[in-house]
Amino acid sequence: MSGAAELTAPEKEARVPGQGGSLEWARDLVAPALREAVAELPGPERLVEGYHRGWHGADGGPLPAAGRTGGKAVRPALVLLAAQAVGGAAECAVPGAVAVELVHDFTLLHDDVIDGDPLRRHRPAAWTVYGTPSAVLAGDALLVVALRTLSAVPGARGAAALRELVAVLDDLMRGQSQDVAFERAARVTAPEYLAMAEGKTGALMGGACALGGVLAGAGEHRVAALREFGRRLGVAFQCADDLLAIWGDSRRSGKPVGADLAARKKSLPVAVALTGDSTAGRRLAELYERPGPLDAAGLEAAASLVEEAGGRAATEREAQRQLTAALQALARAEPLPEAYRHLRRMATAMTRRDR
Repeated sequence: MSGAAELTAPEKEARVPGQGGSLEWARDLVAPALREAVAELPGPERLVEGYHRGWHGADGGPLPAAGRTGGKAVRPALVLLAAQAVGGAAECAVPGAVAVELVHDFTLLHDDVIDGDPLRRHRPAAWTVYGTPSAVLAGDALLVVALRTLSAVPGARGAAALRELVAVLDDLMRGQSQDVAFERAARVTAPEYLAMAEGKTGALMGGACALGGVLAGAGEHRVAALREFGRRLGVAFQCADDLLAIWGDSRRSGKPVGADLAARKKSLPVAVALTGDSTAGRRLAELYERPGPLDAAGLEAAASLVEEAGGRAATEREAQRQLTAALQALARAEPLPEAYRHLRRMATAMTRRDR
């Protein structure tokens, strides 16, 4: 008898339509509803979001296939897999996946404006194409549509899903506020940074996983465990992102490597280096306090000093610690085996990206 035939009925329902860890199945399942939601936007905001997602060019015209991006569908996949993990069908969680993806795009549009990042997904960031006001308004509009999408889900599950998203937005706002404040602080400790990352990055991934559980009708114990899984995974992901921002390859990440150092951001590797009692850390502090922009040589020196002061190794250890905590939380959610395997594989891939 084949392995598929031996699955129980709930496990069959929880099987993931995709092979080799690909997230194309999640993108394909969510795409029609996502496009329908974006179509509700006013024309100017719809143009910005369509460009941001790589659906069309700056003028609304078609892009060649090689120019289309649309994101990696990580967060929608977390929503769908979380629903399957507790025995639900992926389809029941599509509104949650759409809402999470809209909120994610809202944060990206605003983050690029706040940080002044000129690139997103290997293309000029939306604010550089349409201007700052248009990018900010597009982000605001996406947030409205995300809330509207969940408010349309009937019954207690819809109400619970809407409360979950509001809690996520509260955490996101606080995390972003802390991140901006850190830019003015002379020193940021690692615990302070991790608390910020839990709000800015962990909250949305935690909310994504919790929404899948809520929309599948799981009990609070399992929803809470899924939420904790996503939050820990989000912090681990942020650690990996911080490493990529200094030692990554912009051809892979789609963002300019060195931008965090150029902006004197206190990412986790930098926070560790600056607060440690080392010669390299003190030299880095002097470099960060130097007026004027850092040239290429200054950026290279800063990256070397961060590594010498232990920032890189400490961040790699923290990413692993957060990943371990995430997988322990996932186990507490009592997931069905097939979805568990996919979630575990996803979590590992997200925190061990090429640097």
